[in-house]
Amino acid sequence: MKFKLTGIIPPLLTAFKENGDYDPVAQKEIVSFLVDRVQGLYICGTYGSGPLMSSEERKRVTEDVIKQVAGKIPVVVHVGGCSTKSVVDLAKHAQAAGAPSVAAVPPTYYGFNDDAVERHFDALVKAVSIPVFVYNNPKTTGVTLTPKLLARLVDVGVQGLKDSSFDIITFWRLLWAVKNPDFIAVIGTEALILPAVGMGAHAAVCGLANAIPEPVLELFTASQKGDLKKAGVLQETVAKMRDVMHLAPTLPMIQAILRERGVNSGYPRLPFVLPDKTLVQKAKGEFMALGVKF
Repeated sequence: MKFKLTGIIPPLLTAFKENGDYDPVAQKEIVSFLVDRVQGLYICGTYGSGPLMSSEERKRVTEDVIKQVAGKIPVVVHVGGCSTKSVVDLAKHAQAAGAPSVAAVPPTYYGFNDDAVERHFDALVKAVSIPVFVYNNPKTTGVTLTPKLLARLVDVGVQGLKDSSFDIITFWRLLWAVKNPDFIAVIGTEALILPAVGMGAHAAVCGLANAIPEPVLELFTASQKGDLKKAGVLQETVAKMRDVMHLAPTLPMIQAILRERGVNSGYPRLPFVLPDKTLVQKAKGEFMALGVKF
């Protein structure tokens, strides 16, 4: 059966204990909060602290989340890293654990050229029988996914894109480089949902949706239905919420806002720490002024 991905897909937070160990109890509570509110989960990525975890920890999170979700919504497992060997190992594990798809950033750190990135994804695609997404995040990886490179990756079997360039023109140029009508395009920010859906985005991976999924989903739905007046108002509101989220580093801020909404979200892992309580209360007040219920 063809893999489908649509709607709002939070980049799921990973919960840790105060001492930095993975917290399966808090993780379960975060998933419980989201599973009936969104259309999928994207795990072990940027918000999911993938780069801050060992491979064994990433495997544990993958197993726990997939088991808890129990097929209600699709789970995309981010397996990206520097080493092709470790990425392939994580992807094989994700497939064995029941993941319907995996995603990966291009290999990082060494400034790999296009040939190396193609070899990396060719090995990844050949290692699993589930769809592979390329995750474009040039700010964090130092690798820019060009339309030409994306076309090469599609030729070796990559079936989807998550674009976190935060540039709608870049997103548009990448989509135009793909000739496969079944290719799944995902925008990686709530800030561009309205224009991205108009350009053909199937889904949106939104950090804000980890703690405040309701207006983000409403925006996506209005955009999909072509209700431009409603979507325009909602896009402005969501953009303002995004600004509030950026009062502190976004990962721990969203973790703190989840706590304010009654969810045991655990702690971030060092070097992240929870934001100052005064700042959290300021953010909470601004969210409430924008219509968020606590």
